[in-house]
Amino acid sequence: MSQSFPLPVRDGIVPSRLYLPREQQWPDLFSFLLVKFPHMSPDILRERLARGDMVDATGVPMRLDSPFIADSWLWYYREVPAEVNVPFEIAVLYQDECLVVADKPHFLASIPGGRYLQETALIRLRKQLNNFELSPIHRLDRDTAGLLLFCANKRHRGAYQTLFQTRDVYKTYEAIAPFKTSLEFPLIRESHIRKSAQYFTMEEVAEAPNSRTRISLLAHNGKWGHYLLEPLTGKKHQLRVHMNGLGIPICNDEFYPALLPAREEDHFDRPLQLLARSIGFTDPVTGQARFFESRRTLEMLSDMTETLSR
Repeated sequence: MSQSFPLPVRDGIVPSRLYLPREQQWPDLFSFLLVKFPHMSPDILRERLARGDMVDATGVPMRLDSPFIADSWLWYYREVPAEVNVPFEIAVLYQDECLVVADKPHFLASIPGGRYLQETALIRLRKQLNNFELSPIHRLDRDTAGLLLFCANKRHRGAYQTLFQTRDVYKTYEAIAPFKTSLEFPLIRESHIRKSAQYFTMEEVAEAPNSRTRISLLAHNGKWGHYLLEPLTGKKHQLRVHMNGLGIPICNDEFYPALLPAREEDHFDRPLQLLARSIGFTDPVTGQARFFESRRTLEMLSDMTETLSR
């Protein structure tokens, strides 16, 4: 990790930075922080400043009475109080000097954000592999299990991220969802997906398609189907939205067709039946053909198999 940071890596966490805008003036730093972090208790901000947990670009700790210095940077560590442990392991399937391939369990977020910090794939792997240059090449929803790729050193980060941005990657997913006799598979689902007015969800609208998914039926037991999903574009929640649009929402989806109340943080039952199964691409650094496959299985698949074997 570069030594240009005024704070070291701490427990796998790289320090964050906050810009103090050039065009603004505040009576002191604390007044600015109260507005910048409206959802954080003033007492927490006071405590962090009293501990010297926030520093300037030279590493000098800021205090409760520190002035607001426009056009400067403030460095600090993100903190999440009382973070709930996710009781599932993340497996490393492959690693070399460029690439790390992990098999993520359900309920583990890919990267820090919101109420998740230590209990994320990125921070767990940084500590597990003792590699603080590790960075995500792409992401999976917290609800989705399966393959997640990381760049092992910062020199090659751009090459791998470009690979995913240009969609030069072949990915497959598996899902369990209702079986519908009126649908003929394989099929292509095309639609225009955009943000909905409802928090965090997406919707399909009657505009030119900006998303495509190839969907195949692998097996069914009359009630549930086991599906192979091949995203041909990369819109947020695309697979979940497309399956819901066909009238076969993925089992245990808490966003589609209806947004359900947020589950308790320590509840890990009824995982979304969606798995990032495989990924293939030409490595932009080595030129090698790469193909990786998850070792996980969907929870409901065993129930389907038992029914079919009777």
